[in-house]
Amino acid sequence: MYILIAGGGILGRNIAKALVKRHDVVVIDKDRKICENIYSNYGAVTVNGDATKLEILKEAGIEKCDIALGVMPNDANNLAFTILSKNFNVEKIFVRMREPEYKSAYEIAGATNMAAGVDMLVDKFVMDIEQPEIRRVASFSNGKAEVSIITIPTKAKCSGKTISEVAQLKSFPKNCVIAGIFDQENDKLIIPRGNRRIYSNNQVFLVGTKESIAGAAKLLMN
Repeated sequence: MYILIAGGGILGRNIAKALVKRHDVVVIDKDRKICENIYSNYGAVTVNGDATKLEILKEAGIEKCDIALGVMPNDANNLAFTILSKNFNVEKIFVRMREPEYKSAYEIAGATNMAAGVDMLVDKFVMDIEQPEIRRVASFSNGKAEVSIITIPTKAKCSGKTISEVAQLKSFPKNCVIAGIFDQENDKLIIPRGNRRIYSNNQVFLVGTKESIAGAAKLLMN
């Protein structure tokens, strides 16, 4: 994917570091030294300039961008970046939201993913980019324990199997548990026992490490 990051601060450069080996990443920042640092340390392409200016966005490749991330220091600039990205028909726009009052403005402008504060932002954005089928609810101790939700696809092989049958599969991670099932059809939350069956379109709550949840999700969604 072609990913454009507006803002080369701590958050921006850490996201770039996490993604640059698997994607085409471009970082925009006003500070030339920051741009040079990101390029020399992480290998990401950088553009020195203002990410709220059309000519800078075009230079950075906004017209071929798959995902745009606005992680600049203030909401006003991130909002302007969101509006301009939407104007170029960028499908997914992620923003760091400092003030909750901006939420509705971001939504109207076209932001598809908003996160507040600093904690978890790098992991959240990276997961939402690379594993959009997994929706993380909570994370503790830097990913040592997480709660995530996945939706079982229509033709998943696990559909119709019991919790016990799934847990006993060799490829199901031992340090991950199915803690809940939400039956969307009947609008009902189920605290499962071993004989409870999983069906297509159920939302499944997984508890475990970040790595074990990714492994369990891969199994359940095939």
